[in-house]
Formats: sequence, structure tokens, C-alpha cells
Amino acid sequence: MRMFLALLPAFLLAAGCATPSREGPPLARFEFTRPQMGLPFRIVLYAPDAATANAAAEAAFARISQLNDSLSDYDADSELSRLSRTAGEGKAVKVSNDLWTVLERSQALARRTDGAFDVTVGPVVNLWRKARREKQLPRADRLAEARAAVGWRKLELDPRTRTAKLLVPDMRLDLGAIAKGYAVDEALKVLRARGVTRALVAGGGDMAVGDTPPGMAGWRIEVAALDVTNAPPARFVILRNRALATSGDIFQHVEIDGVRYSHIVDPRTGMGLTDHSLVTVIARDCTTADSLATAVSVLGPAKGLKLVEQFPQTAAHIVRRPGTNIEVHESRNFGSYEEGGRAR
Repeated sequence: MRMFLALLPAFLLAAGCATPSREGPPLARFEFTRPQMGLPFRIVLYAPDAATANAAAEAAFARISQLNDSLSDYDADSELSRLSRTAGEGKAVKVSNDLWTVLERSQALARRTDGAFDVTVGPVVNLWRKARREKQLPRADRLAEARAAVGWRKLELDPRTRTAKLLVPDMRLDLGAIAKGYAVDEALKVLRARGVTRALVAGGGDMAVGDTPPGMAGWRIEVAALDVTNAPPARFVILRNRALATSGDIFQHVEIDGVRYSHIVDPRTGMGLTDHSLVTVIARDCTTADSLATAVSVLGPAKGLKLVEQFPQTAAHIVRRPGTNIEVHESRNFGSYEEGGRAR
């Protein structure tokens, strides 16, 4: 699960207060929150009336629920879980358009990162979930067994038939580093299709925004600070028609024998990260931002920022404390999104 980011409301009007729009009738602000995909999803939108706002929000939440039925690794009856149960059977399974899109995007990023991003990491993630509950490191033999079932090359996709094949036994796919971003994107698409273009959709630390609120330059978003003494303060970005995602270990970690292990696992080693970091990525869509935030966390600042620079109109901010010192790294264009800069 990703951490929560704050959307500061100071510039927003109270729900139901009419604001003149440059085009069309006056718009009012509406806000909705509902549990989806195991965490609260929040929708803030501007619409001419409550009926329009409620119908648009209901449709967006319905789309998120539909995606959870397909992409969840917690739900034993989800499409993803059913696919994982075919591991090692030599069976090419036809998958839905949504699952295909997410798997295809995942494999493309896995190739670009040489496996630093890898949705086949499920067997190792499950061991670390148990480790956090029991506050004990995974047994070496169990970790070796799990790692044998991990590897992006063990997931075979056929674009002609849109089928997926899990090549070795005991594989388990985990889309936790990309599925919520995709759901955020799809919910925003639903709102736009209903004529609601001034909107924000947030699920945990993943969010996407559309056109700006009436009379504003963009949506003012807080980039969270690291939870350690003397950490740099929170920063603020102004966004429009962009997405933002943050990965970090503030809420999900375990300390064992004096070492802090993140819930984010390096698929190449099977070990939880130990650098105590927050990675925030801004991108044109939340699927990209979500997946890159995890990839950069695993790659580290040097390789991670080189990766980010390969994606158009994408920026990253990294704050970490790998030892006793706090480090801050960011891509060259991150400052252009900051408050006081030019909203993109």
C-alpha cells in the first residue's frame, strides 16, 4: 500500500459554493471518498449541479471496483489470482483488455530496468508481509524457493492472442506497484467522458488531476516530507492534466536487529529496501508515475533519475536516509512543477 499525500484545500471553495467558470454555467466543488482497492479513494470535482457530480463520481467508483475485480492479488477470485493459479501448467490464458494493458506496461518497464520493476515478485512479497507481521526475517531456504519463482522473463505475453503464460510453478503476480495508478487514470477518464474535466482522483499516494479548478493556476499538491528529525520540509507542486505518485516506507516497514526494511522489495535480490526513502514522480499519467516511483525506489537515485529522464514531461524528487545522513535528489525539471514555477 502506498502512503497518503495531502491535497491542501486552502485554495478550494467549500462543496456546493458556486464559482463562475470561463465557459458554461457556474461550477461548484464536490468531494467524495470511498474505500476501494483496500484504501480510501478520493474524488474532488467541479460540476454545475449535484446530480451531475453524483452520477460522475458513482461511475468513476464503479470503474475502480471493476478494476479491483480484475487486478487484485488479495482477492482469490480476481482475474489476476486466477491467472496466477495457472503457473507452471504451460497454459496461455486469454486476459481482459485491462489486465493485458497493465501486464504489457509492466513488462515494458521490466525490460527497461533489467528487472528492478517486476510484477512477478509476488512470492517474495508474500514472505515479507509475513516478516512484517512476525518481525522476523524470511528464512533463507524459503526466500530461495520464492526467488526461484520470480523473474519477469518467466511471464510470457503474446500480443497476437493477448494471452499470458506463467512459465514456472508457484509464480504469483503482484500489481501493487502499478494497478492503483491505472485505476486512478481510468477513473479520471470516466469523469472526463461525462463532461467533468476539472477533477482530481487520488488513491493513497497515487493521484491524477485534470483541468484546473475555476480561477486557479492548477491543483496545489503537497509532496510529503520524510518522517525523520531534520528532514527537509514538505514541498508543494502545482499540477494540471498530470499525475503524481509517491512510494516510500513511512507506513509499511519492519525493524529487525536494528535494520529497517521497507515493504518495497528488490525483485532481483528478494530483500526489502533499507535506505528509508520517499520517491515522488510526476508524469503525464498515473500508470507511469506509479510504476516509476517503485522502479526508482529500487534502482536508487543515480540510475533512477537517469530512467526518469527517458520519459517525456516526467520529473522525480527523492529524499532518503540510507545511514545517518539525509540526501535529496531530483530530476532537472522537477523545479518547474513547484509552487512559484510554471504549472504543466
